[in-house]
Amino acid sequence: MSKFVETTFTNKKEILKFPDHYVNLAVTVSDAGVTANAEGKKIVPAGTILGGGFLASESVHAVKKNDADAEGVLFNDTDVTYGPASGAALIHGFIALDKLPEAPTSEAIAALKQITFLK
Repeated sequence: MSKFVETTFTNKKEILKFPDHYVNLAVTVSDAGVTANAEGKKIVPAGTILGGGFLASESVHAVKKNDADAEGVLFNDTDVTYGPASGAALIHGFIALDKLPEAPTSEAIAALKQITFLK
């Protein structure tokens, strides 16, 4: 008996303005408050501003924080359909504003001292 698994390949969403200059940190992305899409998947989009204390403790889950508590920007789309999932938070680099799902607030921009947002 054989099993078939459907695999969909898509291009990675690029949020960087200069893709050769950035620093990422491994994080666990929380599934709290994430709404399922039409296919039933809970996807946190690349470019989401994150916080929650993950810089101080690896055991803390990264959550959406587009405010003065921002600590990084989610580097890739992250599927949290089945619970918190591994991801990468950009903590240093240059990000293209037009590629973000939501514009960063002035508070988030001030908190993200090593990230530059460019048009």
